[in-house]
Amino acid sequence: MGMRFLLTAINAKYIHSNLAVYSLRAAAAAGGIPVEIAEFTINHYVEDILKELYRQKPHVLFFSCYIWNWEYVKELAAECRKIMPQTPVWVGGPEVSYDADRILKENPAISGVLLGEGEESFPRLLEYYLSRQEAGLKPSGPGLTVQKENEDGKSRGMKELEGVAYRDGEEIFVNPQRHLPDLDKIPFPYIFADPSRGDIPDAAGQPNRDSEQNGFSHKILYYESSRGCPFSCSYCLSSIEKTVRFRDMDKVKRELDFFLDAKAPQVKFVDRTFNCQEAHALEIWTYLLEHDNGITNFHFEIGADLLTDAQLALMKRMRPGLIQLETGVQSVNPRTLKEIRRTMDFAKAAGRVREIKGFGNIHQHLDLIAGLPYEGLESFAESFDAVYALEPEQLQLGFLKVLKGSRMHRNASEYGILYREKPPYEVLSTAWLSYGELTLLKSVEHMAEIYYNSGQFSLTLSKLVPLWPSAFSFYRELADYYQEQGFFKIQHSRARRYEILLDFISEKMETNKERFRELLTADYYLREKAKSRPAFAGDLSPYREEIREIQKRFGKDRHVEVGHFREGRKCGPRFWIFDYGRRNPLTRAAERTEVKM
Repeated sequence: MGMRFLLTAINAKYIHSNLAVYSLRAAAAAGGIPVEIAEFTINHYVEDILKELYRQKPHVLFFSCYIWNWEYVKELAAECRKIMPQTPVWVGGPEVSYDADRILKENPAISGVLLGEGEESFPRLLEYYLSRQEAGLKPSGPGLTVQKENEDGKSRGMKELEGVAYRDGEEIFVNPQRHLPDLDKIPFPYIFADPSRGDIPDAAGQPNRDSEQNGFSHKILYYESSRGCPFSCSYCLSSIEKTVRFRDMDKVKRELDFFLDAKAPQVKFVDRTFNCQEAHALEIWTYLLEHDNGITNFHFEIGADLLTDAQLALMKRMRPGLIQLETGVQSVNPRTLKEIRRTMDFAKAAGRVREIKGFGNIHQHLDLIAGLPYEGLESFAESFDAVYALEPEQLQLGFLKVLKGSRMHRNASEYGILYREKPPYEVLSTAWLSYGELTLLKSVEHMAEIYYNSGQFSLTLSKLVPLWPSAFSFYRELADYYQEQGFFKIQHSRARRYEILLDFISEKMETNKERFRELLTADYYLREKAKSRPAFAGDLSPYREEIREIQKRFGKDRHVEVGHFREGRKCGPRFWIFDYGRRNPLTRAAERTEVKM
């Protein structure tokens, strides 16, 4: 009877997949050791996960750990030890690798920690457990450190395994780290059953060629063509490893074919700075352009200031939606950037972002981090305004996470940084930013997420925000309005959010209220054809005959809307049709066309 090894992933959302567990399973499969995967989300009840893990009856259980699931995993590990006392529970991942000794001391239910990159350590660990089975020993129990030699003279003892930390009885052992693996020797994560076929596993872990029927058909897939980062940003764990290792380009292209043939909806490269080597990025982007399947979207984290003219010329030719780019600006404060060792030429990055914006075919996502050294509220507002002016499709306002093992963690007291004791270790205050100011930024972030990042209010915001002294002042005032009205405590429907914004406009402005009502109505119908007309929209009954005539000419499946303004001046009725069969591939907005009567 073989042993049953189970890799468990607790993802942040259902749409996510876990690259780590698939990579470890592929590494084990390459050595002929079958491993199974169970994926859940942090929204599952612990009791339901426990029942499923117990049903699968693993001989050894593994959890993939990150800041968003560590508290959840600790609870699961403790409960698993109660219901499966003979099953060793192992953990791995960035949240537990740094301080494995402490993790084991504080969590007696955890048997061991897989340290760092595990594609070589994991199969050796499984071989160790198989050797215990051959010797008639249980997976858990005394004697883990006993060195027992094979016929070939090699030890099978846990003590000889590099890249692991573990407990044996009351003692805790931290073995030496294993060398960083050669990326070209790591198997492709999504091939595990028959490497010659390249099948995507379905939800039950079985190979399946039909991407519409397997468990990944509606999930984001993650992939890496390199590991490491050449930069030394003090808040990031990737800065610990100063070198970058690249996967062989021929392998990368074959693996990209796998995603393209499967018509995966989205593939996210997890390379820390994808374009840190110009030739590497250019060759991959060229390959994607030449082999575009018309469906798959590829996401890249880049340094916008590193983009070259050749790369931009290539991007300009791409299908809308083929790639999307994420750039971590973090701050535009020069002193802040120097202190966090962030290497970036913002002026050059801004120029590149504007060029790409002009192409009209690439979604851009720009990031800021609140709570960095030397950045107070006024400075952060300047960073927000500078990035907002670039008109990215998404502006993510994140908050500093003081990660253990990072330079920021070591220098936290120097910066007066207070942060939460439990994951995700988010900043509470700094020497430059009070807790009250951070809560204000949380509210601004919430407003930007609802009204800007949703893309549902683009017409309205393009006319509304310039009426305020700055973009930040607008979102701050909108956040204050939400707070005053008690709206943060309520879950609002989509239509209600339009009504709230219209009420806000009515309270803050003396003129142009009717103009903004029309803009909000247009924004509403750009996204979907509603079954019922929202309460804030105007009455179209006076134009019943004209609307009937337009629908007769263009089809009843098109929505007709009426406006009365041109460039801010009131005029006679103008008729628009919204075609939901023709949507912008980046914004998903319907095509809007004026109809002459």
